[in-house]
Amino acid sequence: MVGDALASSPGGYLLVLAVLVPVIGMLAMPVMGLLRVRHAASLAFATIAVGVAVVGAVGWRVVGSGEALVYGIGGWSPPLGLALRADGLSAVMMAMAALVIALVALYARPQFAAAETAPGGRRAFGFWALLMGLWSALNLAFVGEDLFNLFVALELLTFAAVPLVCLDGTAATLEAALRYLVFALVGSVLYLLGVAVLYARYGTLDIGLLHELAYPDFATHAAIALMIGGLMAKAALFPLHLWLPPAHAGAPAPASAVLSALVVKAPFFIIVRLWFDVLPGASHEAAARALAMLGAAAILVCSVVALRQARLKLMIAYSTVAQVGYLFLMFQLTIEPGVPAWATIGWTGGMLQLVSHALAKAAMFLAAGLIAEALGHDRIDELAGAGRAVPVSLFAFGLAGLSLMGLPPSGGFIAKLLLLSAATLSGAWWIAVVISVGGLLAAAYVTRVLKRAMAPPPEGIVTSPVARSRELAALALALCAVALGLVPLQPFDLLAIGRAGVALP
Repeated sequence: MVGDALASSPGGYLLVLAVLVPVIGMLAMPVMGLLRVRHAASLAFATIAVGVAVVGAVGWRVVGSGEALVYGIGGWSPPLGLALRADGLSAVMMAMAALVIALVALYARPQFAAAETAPGGRRAFGFWALLMGLWSALNLAFVGEDLFNLFVALELLTFAAVPLVCLDGTAATLEAALRYLVFALVGSVLYLLGVAVLYARYGTLDIGLLHELAYPDFATHAAIALMIGGLMAKAALFPLHLWLPPAHAGAPAPASAVLSALVVKAPFFIIVRLWFDVLPGASHEAAARALAMLGAAAILVCSVVALRQARLKLMIAYSTVAQVGYLFLMFQLTIEPGVPAWATIGWTGGMLQLVSHALAKAAMFLAAGLIAEALGHDRIDELAGAGRAVPVSLFAFGLAGLSLMGLPPSGGFIAKLLLLSAATLSGAWWIAVVISVGGLLAAAYVTRVLKRAMAPPPEGIVTSPVARSRELAALALALCAVALGLVPLQPFDLLAIGRAGVALP
């Protein structure tokens, strides 16, 4: 009954802490500054330590109980109350975000360690505050159960990500940030229009209730189409990707890593929730094919464009758009008669691709930032000597490249193998061809960089030293991306937690 008390799971308050801890750290930074705390970075690291512990506790609860973790805010059930919910997929996404945030922070500390009153201190303060705000918005997007709350999470994510793009304050980064903001706001308008239609139709925005109440009429399909269209712009799916390359390429390396690894994943995660948890009845095969075709276009077109780039960070940015395309192949590859989507190898491959790409791309951007610092530029044709100047960073770049290419033993290899197997078994041969060609194109642009970087340094080259701790942060992310291919996977158990229609052992 509407307004009944909602029974929260034991430990459900952890979901609130996952959202609030980064916010508390962000809000405490100016207060601590008044008390003459020297570095915002110190408070950020303390916040990250607590946040990682909370996320770990959420994952332990979800895996240990085999059930979704639920918390009803105020103890009231939807639609009057709001619920937070973490199933197996949410727990994986939160763990991925916590890992990337922690290692990016380790990388960024020497770069953004100035006190607020020192030269560059306000820039450093802004970075740490925005990083905490971004992390809170990500966690809210991963555990939110109300479509309007998810809209709020997306807006908070945008307002944290856009300033990170133009943190350097140059004209080029300001222009890139404004372009990003325009695309994000257009996406928000489309999403909010869809939310309004659903609320007018059903009187609730709770995902669980919509799953029970929604039925496949024109208004429902139109609303979800509007919402997915807006989210596609935020996720930079081709051809709505024009904002991403200049934004990610111009931002500082730690910001680029977070933007590419995490920010574009949140709208995709919400698309997954809409498609599999809200959309009534069986998924529409024509719509799934359309999303897969856009993903295929992203893989082919943006991989070719990446191959033609002169700058390393631009190449990685276009590679991000291409790799995002693999995620949208999943919607067609999860259609099996009589089989829940989350029990298919297409679902497992798509989710593994999401995580492995996040780790690999964060490692790539961090490594590229160190290469640019050591050489003073990131022009690919002039990278000779990088192998001697920053060998650990180049090794991290190469390891991350294994995942993008889909070579064993990386997580990207397992993900692309599962997607390729799903395409072959379902008779979608064109998807199998796209995956194969995409892997070859990724190999071409990654090996192009490695070949130039491992060439002997020219005479008279001057390089700058970089902190070894920063190189190790990039290497750790790359090793995690590879390790996903080495761990024995039991994905159905984990990814099916909290999903209806799957019997867990």
